[in-house]
Amino acid sequence: MRYLLMMTVLLVAAPPGTGAQEPRLGSLDFPTSASGEAQSLFTKGVLYLHSFEYASAAEAFRAAQTIDPEFAMAYWGEALTYNHPLWNERDRDRALEALGRLGSTPTERRAKAATEREGMFLDAVEALWTEGPKAKRDTAYSEAMGDLARAFPDDGEARAFYALSLMGLSQGVRVVPTYMRAGAISLEILREHPNHPGAAHYVIHAFDDPTHAPIALPAARAYSRIAPDAAHAQHMTTHIFTAMGMWDEVVSQNILAADLTWWGPGHYTSWLTYGLVQQGRFADAERYLADAQVKLAGVTRAGPRSYMATMRAQHVVNTGRWDDPSLEWDLDLDGVWPMARAIDSFVHGYAALERGDRDRAIAAHAALRDMPVNEQDIGKREVLVRELEALLMLDAGRADDAVEQLRSAAALEASLPAEFGPPDIVKPSFELLGEVLLELGRPAEARSAYEQALALAPRRALSLMGLVQAAAAVGDGKAAGRARAALREIWHAADPGRIHIGDGTSPGLE
Repeated sequence: MRYLLMMTVLLVAAPPGTGAQEPRLGSLDFPTSASGEAQSLFTKGVLYLHSFEYASAAEAFRAAQTIDPEFAMAYWGEALTYNHPLWNERDRDRALEALGRLGSTPTERRAKAATEREGMFLDAVEALWTEGPKAKRDTAYSEAMGDLARAFPDDGEARAFYALSLMGLSQGVRVVPTYMRAGAISLEILREHPNHPGAAHYVIHAFDDPTHAPIALPAARAYSRIAPDAAHAQHMTTHIFTAMGMWDEVVSQNILAADLTWWGPGHYTSWLTYGLVQQGRFADAERYLADAQVKLAGVTRAGPRSYMATMRAQHVVNTGRWDDPSLEWDLDLDGVWPMARAIDSFVHGYAALERGDRDRAIAAHAALRDMPVNEQDIGKREVLVRELEALLMLDAGRADDAVEQLRSAAALEASLPAEFGPPDIVKPSFELLGEVLLELGRPAEARSAYEQALALAPRRALSLMGLVQAAAAVGDGKAAGRARAALREIWHAADPGRIHIGDGTSPGLE
């Protein structure tokens, strides 16, 4: 006979001599009707789930099912591992297979819930996996989680998963009011349970744009300590660090994340190499990029190949190496993410034009303009198209047209949801506008463009370098000095002889 077990579990490293270590993932209160080892495994699965370590979470939930095949919440947990709301992806077939092992119909499965509370958790996940459009099912799931959170207002887990469900309503695109609601709920949970991984994680996701990031800085600093053995937790902190231009932390935390997973092209290594070029550590970034390319050999999955294309693009744009050897790598882009292909086309066109190869730039622009992307990426692709068009206009001597086109690109970029991490708009349009205006001898306008670029991407090195030049050119030594001081701080470990802090009359790059 099962009984209600109120359990607080802190998974920490076992003391020396006591055997294998348990992963350090944080702590939570999740009362269920399970007992003993099944409950412990279930809690472990939920801790992994809160850190988006989905494969490890599913493994723990299946282990709990093996120990107690009638434990309905173990199947709820596994089904939830196949929903990745903030990545806008899900695997319905695998979720239904997991639920099918509990019972063949929702009614049969509901009858196995030991308490009304557990039944409401099951009802919510059933709503997530019914027939119909994804957005409709996400809404039904969130409404069910809201009902559960209101029915059990002291249930931190119901509230945490409700907060996550709210952010999942956005279909992978930030909707600020909804994210603020989720963030407020998560902040409250974190105050009550300062070692809760989900609360810290969801606070970070809710506020990881430059405007709101300072709100989540304490959560970011806490999360890596709360769940040191979760790779995603180590990386996730850098959503806030990137939004605030804290490049030392971006680099160090993504090294930890890559050490816990894989050093090939991926989410963590892409953020790492982006942070390195912001620090002026081009040589280190180049080594990591080349190593990732070696590790890509034989990999057929679209994800790593997509990341390889975007990592290369970021490297070329941010180092200004328009003839970088990586541009000659033969990357297999068949089946990669549509936006990764668009970024690749843009950077080849941009680099070709900088090398004086106008024909290749024109071809890249035509390919980019007609390239299909996912619906939520249409605006970003259009920004890249307009940027490349503007550069072609400038190359053709149509300076005024180029500036107007860049202003339209910048206005469009500013209207899009805030990007986090290495931007898909690999050359921010306000930054490019500033560079063109400086080239045309219009420093006052350039200064304004750089300031707007830095509002969207704080402490981005190329924008700071441009601001030093523009502010100095209009005689504002104080503004130039502030930008130069920020560069000096960012570049404390920069490659010797490659990057220097200029006197305000040069870009700061040799």
